[in-house]
Amino acid sequence: MTVSFQNGRDLDNTSDAVDDVNVLKGKMWDEESEFDTSKDKTKFRQYEDACDRVKAFYKEQHEKQTVEFNLKARVDFKSRKRAHMGIWEAMEMLNNLVDDSDPDTSVSQIEHLLQTAEAIRRDGKPEWMQVTGLIHDLGKLLYMFGSEGQWDVVGDTFVVGCQFSEKIIYPETFAANPDSKDAVFSTRYGIYKPYCGLDNVMLSWGHDEYLYHVVKDQSSLPEEALAMIRYHSFYPWHREDAYTYLTNEKDQKALEAVRAFNPYDLYSKNDEPCNAAKLRPYYESLIAKFFPPTIDW
Repeated sequence: MTVSFQNGRDLDNTSDAVDDVNVLKGKMWDEESEFDTSKDKTKFRQYEDACDRVKAFYKEQHEKQTVEFNLKARVDFKSRKRAHMGIWEAMEMLNNLVDDSDPDTSVSQIEHLLQTAEAIRRDGKPEWMQVTGLIHDLGKLLYMFGSEGQWDVVGDTFVVGCQFSEKIIYPETFAANPDSKDAVFSTRYGIYKPYCGLDNVMLSWGHDEYLYHVVKDQSSLPEEALAMIRYHSFYPWHREDAYTYLTNEKDQKALEAVRAFNPYDLYSKNDEPCNAAKLRPYYESLIAKFFPPTIDW
């Protein structure tokens, strides 16, 4: 059957109807993603074929993400507020940022946020998960807030304070990181205890950890959403099963959440722009359900 839309109102009404059906369907957050069934997933995260920009980024990140730096970054985070603004205003600040670590797309970050949220919406997932997709990379605002570069903002994350995993991309580049030669930090458990849980380890500082601390006490998002935000770049763990000797039972629940979220973050990437002006009213109404009008950054 061919459907023709007489005007924009017809299209909007149909979109609203799809949303209503998705609510009635009551799809759970952990149901398998459907939007990506026709995607060729072998084309994503091809770091061996990545451009020099991406390889140079990871070399710098792996050399500079030390225990000393991570302690300093966390002290700096707690010592000051960087801005006070709403979620959509924060999204607009990312318009000019292109992630140097990402081999899959060159679109601005606001485009990626909308692509992620729209993929979750099309699959009929809960509103809180749509909002999580919309905001998950807002921690990249660190780049506008005086970061030392992109290396302490974006890219895959990993544990610092113990032996660097061979399952991290470009593992050979850790040779220039001073922690790789430290008598304690270079050992399997380093400064941690077996199965201590991820709440008790330091992941390399960046947008995941920063945004998690920004929103955890300033939103009504559920624990699953907070896990999606905090660990979505922790690919050595949720994709490669690294660091299992540091995780505990609580982390297993977080892992399920991150794996449910990951397809929307990764496979929604393309170079087709979203209509931010058209989508804004819908997403601002969702944002208002989980956030106050403005929050501290």
